[in-house]
Amino acid sequence: MIKSRESSAEVETAILIMTTIWELDFYSRPVLDENNKKLWEVLVCESPMDVRTPVDSLFRYSEFCSGAEVNSVRLRDALNNAIAQAPKPPDKIRFFRRQMTNMITKACQDADIPVYASRRTLALDQWIRQRMQDVYPTMPTYQDSKNPSVNLPSATPQPLPDALMGEKWMFVTLEGAALEEMPEWDIAFGEAFPLALAGLAPDAPIPGLVIFTSRALPMAAWMSGIELAFLKFMDVPPRLVLETGADDAWSLANLPKPTLQAEAKNFETAKEKANGVHFLAIQSDPKAESFAGFWLLQELNLA
Repeated sequence: MIKSRESSAEVETAILIMTTIWELDFYSRPVLDENNKKLWEVLVCESPMDVRTPVDSLFRYSEFCSGAEVNSVRLRDALNNAIAQAPKPPDKIRFFRRQMTNMITKACQDADIPVYASRRTLALDQWIRQRMQDVYPTMPTYQDSKNPSVNLPSATPQPLPDALMGEKWMFVTLEGAALEEMPEWDIAFGEAFPLALAGLAPDAPIPGLVIFTSRALPMAAWMSGIELAFLKFMDVPPRLVLETGADDAWSLANLPKPTLQAEAKNFETAKEKANGVHFLAIQSDPKAESFAGFWLLQELNLA
């Protein structure tokens, strides 16, 4: 895997045109209102887009409301309040909570913001867990309870479109520090996040999968539009699966040989040691000095 350096002007231009993505949750919290009913809360936070983004610099907004106010109009108003305080409005919004799909979709459409069901809500997941531990228990009407998990079974993996099938692939490992140079690599499509967001040290080994295909750019362009979530080895039948969107899944490669299955299991073990962090890369061939696609991913236990 060879990386090429862009000029400083090209890097600066890329930063200037970077898309702003927000992650959104609207759900009840373990805190009661004056009527002894659970308070609801709108949480909005900015998605980190590269490995060098300071986590503390990400925009965050929170707003409570009573259960009687839970509707798309109230959520749209909260979004407008967040936009009024943000340094920049979002170009799109991601949300992970599937049971709120209709309300969130309607509110975002009314606010004229593109919205996508996605499990790529890394900053939001961390923030919710932090609030569950450090914020809600300090409130006087806190009532300990567990929200139902949104980790429902994914759909049966679909085959990739024939025109996008990779010709070769291999598992690789990069040291976390190497990924710090990602903003200077030649990447057509991709997205990353600071490893600190996942609690990883710079020297942590990060496993990944590189796909080689003569149609690298079309494949990367297609993948950039389906909200990549994570890679996973499934053993019945043995195959590599790409999870996307809210609950979609795609078969990347069948693994009929025991040697390939062993490699995939080692990848899963390495991914677990890296707190679920891994990457997916797409290149035209092993000698390419650029990436058609490179995504840093994390498998989350969304709750």
